[in-house]
Amino acid sequence: MTATAVATAGGLAFTGSASAGPADTRRDTLQQGLDKLVGADRHPGALVAVRDRHGRTQHYTAGTGDLRTGERVPVNGKVRIGSASKMFASVVILQLVGEGKVKLDAPIETYLPGLVRAEGVDATKITVRQLLQHNSGLPDYTDAMFSSMADFFSYRHVYLEPRELLDLANARTEGRPTGGGWSYSNTNYLLAGLIAQRVTGRPFNELVTSRVIERIGLRDTYVPGVGDKQIRGRHPHGYQRDPATDKLVDFTTMDPSWGWAAGQLISTPGDLNTFVRALLDGKLLRPAQLAEMRTTITAYPAGQSYGLGLFRTELSCGAVAWGHGGDIPGYSTANAATDDGRAVTVVVTSLNGSVKDESVGADRAALVDAALCGR
Repeated sequence: MTATAVATAGGLAFTGSASAGPADTRRDTLQQGLDKLVGADRHPGALVAVRDRHGRTQHYTAGTGDLRTGERVPVNGKVRIGSASKMFASVVILQLVGEGKVKLDAPIETYLPGLVRAEGVDATKITVRQLLQHNSGLPDYTDAMFSSMADFFSYRHVYLEPRELLDLANARTEGRPTGGGWSYSNTNYLLAGLIAQRVTGRPFNELVTSRVIERIGLRDTYVPGVGDKQIRGRHPHGYQRDPATDKLVDFTTMDPSWGWAAGQLISTPGDLNTFVRALLDGKLLRPAQLAEMRTTITAYPAGQSYGLGLFRTELSCGAVAWGHGGDIPGYSTANAATDDGRAVTVVVTSLNGSVKDESVGADRAALVDAALCGR
């Protein structure tokens, strides 16, 4: 289906009590901001959950959830969250740090002897902290897979084991010096997942489920099983532009195994808000480990820094937001929360690389900012 087939249709639902007056104006403003993200040359659909400082949540939708049938975007539908999964992986590692099973400043060779063999890489000089902070200099295995958007289609139905992904990283030669500054690499979280498995003797997917998802009662979040290419439950369809035809292709069904610990989770905007609030409120980590997670180094773009699986972002109102976005074919997620209890998650149903109007990225950032800064 082409992007011009997208029709705009907004929707709104509430969790908790709603007030009248100024809140109505604010709802209109946020709905209008979401409506701007969809349409011809933009994203097919969008959905958002906004939680205020009192714990009340509003859900919004815009656009089309299925271009074939014309169905609307389901409120709080399930989506692939891509690299927002890194927050979950970091929590697991930091819990193990708090239990004395992992040391943040120990070399990764302590836990994974002989596994990291990329040219010019010395695993005895890379620490667990540097993995979580993207300061290891390790090459990104996804660079070996996706040199262009067309490559997404080649791996759509391919299952890859974590060790196969590591083999791809080990064959790369374009890494950076260890400790030489922030350099985003999915290989870091691939290794974090392998460390968690090694020290516990349990599958990483099980660790995320028992230590995070079940612990805080996330009812709509799960880790896909081996070979699971579907999204279970109500969900908007995700789309990827095929550069060969310039058409949007329904990419909802795919094997996310290549994301593994770095990006394979499925969740909802509401559950992501619940997760990040539980994290910042100290329900998942001990104070010492939460403080480590929030200790940042300079990242990009301007106005951002990066902790251990968390971005720190400066807002227009002077506040600071914490969270982690995520991209995976079909879906792009922005997630952030402030220390006063607010949270917002915005999901669009195609990657920015699949839209023709590139200004939509700035519009989404403005919507996140408005949700966290508005009264």
